[in-house]
Amino acid sequence: MRTPSLATLALLCLVGCDAPNPELSQTPPHARNETIPLLQWPDLLSRERPTTPHTIRTGPSETDIVDLWLPDGAGPHPVVIMVHGGCWQKSIADRRLMDFAADDLRQKGLAVWNIEYRGVDEAGGGYPGTFEDVSRAADALRDHASQFNLKLDRIGAIGHSAGGHLALWLAARPKLPKSSTLWRSNPLHIDFVVNSGGLADLDASAPVTQAACLNSIMEALTGTPSGARQDVLSDTSPVELLPFAAHQVSVNGEQDQIAPPILGESYTDKAIATGSDARFVLVPNTGHVELVAPGSEAFELQAAILLEALAD
Repeated sequence: MRTPSLATLALLCLVGCDAPNPELSQTPPHARNETIPLLQWPDLLSRERPTTPHTIRTGPSETDIVDLWLPDGAGPHPVVIMVHGGCWQKSIADRRLMDFAADDLRQKGLAVWNIEYRGVDEAGGGYPGTFEDVSRAADALRDHASQFNLKLDRIGAIGHSAGGHLALWLAARPKLPKSSTLWRSNPLHIDFVVNSGGLADLDASAPVTQAACLNSIMEALTGTPSGARQDVLSDTSPVELLPFAAHQVSVNGEQDQIAPPILGESYTDKAIATGSDARFVLVPNTGHVELVAPGSEAFELQAAILLEALAD
């Protein structure tokens, strides 16, 4: 697997080495840049929505569904698993929030496997259903790779906000103990993860992000302690599964109030301390929405990271 070159990393250092709930999209006035206004969700969602090329069923339930965004040409196509955010709640966002990002990456030559999952506000969502859904959706990539000429020798993933947590968790699955309900034999190997404004350390994130985004749903997301599972974060929070093999890049907006940059920086420090291959990128004049808005500095940087990591 190729990790970002010195030239790419030098560029990154130069810049700073959901239908979403309106309440969560507001940035306090003191956090705004006076000359470059931050994007809000309507700025992104009012764009012309691209058409999904392929929708694939991965199981019997309504949320067992993946949108495959396929580049032009015969392939073989490098592939990225995409995981949407929305505070783990379907009332805030579903996979369609990522249509703009997925289509842009498709046009740049990457196949995008944009997965759906049950939120904690849906029947069966939370623990273990949310995690089982993303596992099933990711592993289904192997079943369809031949049909669409997808390359599986090197697989990337990108997750935004709550999706950053789930994308890293997918990459960490080989570290799950067999005693966990979430353990599966032979999980799909993920080589590279972009944690985009993600909440990768649940314990650290809960007091920092908005209460409605994590604190109020923590028990639903992680389950309740039991004799066999006293620490509910042990199989649900990526930081607890460190170190794991995937190369990780955490990208945060300097003015992000939903996932403040301290979360990505502190997670990266913990990952490096365990021997994981991890980097942190801080993007100035950037909030939460820019991270998934094609054309923004933050999005184009993440696209460049993925393209280089998955290049031949």
